[in-house]
Amino acid sequence: MARTKLVVIFLVTWLITFTVYASNQIKGVRVWPAPENTRIVFDLAKKPDYSYFSLTGPNRLVIDFKNSENAVKLANLAKNDKRILKIRTSKAKQKGATRVVLELAQSYQTSIFPLAPAGQYGDRLVVDLYDKKSLSKKTDNTKVDGKRDIVVAIVAGHGGEDPGSIGPKGTYEKQVTLSISKRLAKLINAQKGLKAKLIRTGDYYINHNRKTRLARQYKADLLISIHADAFTSPKPRGASVLVQDPRRANSEFAKWIANRQKESELLGGAGETIKKTKDRNLALTLADMKKEHTMASSYDFAEHVVNQLKRVTKLHKKKPEGMSLAVLKSSDIPSVLIETGFISNPIEERNLNSWKHQQKLAKAIYNAVHNYFIASPPAGTLYATIGYKKHKVSRGESLSVLAKRYKVSVGELKTANNLRSSTVKIGQTLKIPRAE
Repeated sequence: MARTKLVVIFLVTWLITFTVYASNQIKGVRVWPAPENTRIVFDLAKKPDYSYFSLTGPNRLVIDFKNSENAVKLANLAKNDKRILKIRTSKAKQKGATRVVLELAQSYQTSIFPLAPAGQYGDRLVVDLYDKKSLSKKTDNTKVDGKRDIVVAIVAGHGGEDPGSIGPKGTYEKQVTLSISKRLAKLINAQKGLKAKLIRTGDYYINHNRKTRLARQYKADLLISIHADAFTSPKPRGASVLVQDPRRANSEFAKWIANRQKESELLGGAGETIKKTKDRNLALTLADMKKEHTMASSYDFAEHVVNQLKRVTKLHKKKPEGMSLAVLKSSDIPSVLIETGFISNPIEERNLNSWKHQQKLAKAIYNAVHNYFIASPPAGTLYATIGYKKHKVSRGESLSVLAKRYKVSVGELKTANNLRSSTVKIGQTLKIPRAE
């Protein structure tokens, strides 16, 4: 009897001890390689209590998950990543803790932080490994004739462990945005004088600050962020074009001015003057002019996008709308965010999955890019030498007659003049694009 009581006491004590020391669990581990960094996400049952340190010879990152157990097979998780040689467990010094070791190819800049539950995910611990030397090459935009290309940075929304919105049939926004972005980039790169730079080329996440830094590194003249909208109801439909809300722009502007010695490169051609001048009023004036020009340019381009999108899809908003969005915060690069449709609407989810519809959307956005830069080309670019000719329609002239005369297509004439039909009126002034 006494022996039985001792066994029961032992079992109860063991269960209590196990419960105390394994109050959390590593339920999953996901590895997301990107060109300049790798993100590792640990999915946990509860908020992680953790500590970490790095070792050299060989390079390792060691993470101790306190009061936790591991339920994941780690052996082959990093087989497709060049930065992580192996992920394994090791014996932790603290009782009840799980020690995870990342064996690394070299030394990396490390960022580790927890994330609270959101959407389909629960508590997480995120580990970012950044290359210390940027893998991005400088962009050479100079052509043989000395006229540079116009650079368009394209951001495919979401990516990696951030799927974005999810449609009724399980379509991930991150997949749709990447597909449309790649189609858009292909169209832009096929046009002489334009060059597209994809900020995200695969299924990985890039934080918002990094997106604008990369766009600036590519010397982008325009930033386009591609997204798909969603709502709690399946009823809303249509595309929208968003620009930076003036209040957010003013807030970012205040930060630049406060730190203008460091951030002068964010202020375009006047950056060095703004940095060196001791006259604060002059600095404010120059920087404010740059901000206002960028905001006006963003809205101007957004109107071009709206005019093109309404030809290929339903619009949710008939005019560009101002919103406070992190990806639009750059006041030195005109920036827009395009919601290509509501992925939460079954009809639009099906359309957004269609390669034909994706191509129509990409073509509409490309037309907006081309028309915008033909009308407002940056100095020193090939587009600045192109421009439009102007023609006043006379009696007996039609689009087909003018197309033949100027050696362009009827479609190009309609696109350049935002015409929905082939009808023109006597006395109407048309813009004639340059023939290739």
